[in-house]
Amino acid sequence: MDVAVLFSGGKDSTMALHAALDAKEDVRYLLSVKSKNDESYMFHVPNIHITDLLSQALEIPIITVETDGIKEEELNDLKEAFLDLKKRGIEAVYTGALYSVYQKSRIEKLGGEVGLKIISPYWHVDELEYMRKIVSLGYRIIICGVAAWGLDESWLGRTIDDECIDELVELNEKYGVDIAFEGGEAETLAVDGPIFKRKIRILKYKKEWHLDSGVFIIEDAVID
Repeated sequence: MDVAVLFSGGKDSTMALHAALDAKEDVRYLLSVKSKNDESYMFHVPNIHITDLLSQALEIPIITVETDGIKEEELNDLKEAFLDLKKRGIEAVYTGALYSVYQKSRIEKLGGEVGLKIISPYWHVDELEYMRKIVSLGYRIIICGVAAWGLDESWLGRTIDDECIDELVELNEKYGVDIAFEGGEAETLAVDGPIFKRKIRILKYKKEWHLDSGVFIIEDAVID
């Protein structure tokens, strides 16, 4: 089946791409939505500019759509992108939805309107098993945004590994932090893994911290 993957570069969209390739789908495009609104309800924002570089590292063409990120109105921009995919012969779109009914329901509604099947391979997955799987598969995922009790500035730029997951389990028990960040506790970025043809090397970055939240911003990166 000819498919596209709704792709932000984060762990979940990367795992959706992994699942599509594992299912022997013909992944013809990545679809990246770049929002001008840092508080977008629908779309990942931190380091979304790196998706072009990720497309090169993965050797999969990318289609980029810009949106003002206004709640509900941003769905019109996604619908236009879906219509474009349909014209290009795409039959289905994979998403990294785990538990967000808000996002999944709206994406599925748009898919239905334009005639695209929406596939969310990790919907309602066991989150701890899922996080362990990401690590065991060999993905290098870095944390590029945090906004929750227990996640301080030291987490910015940190690679998710088994030790990190163990700490997240403790923070879940102590503060209720979602292990897979489904409550918006953190944002992530994949920079290497088994489906990558080349890896991302970060040359320059900065950390911005504001009281109880922060972001890890990549200012320069290349592919090796």
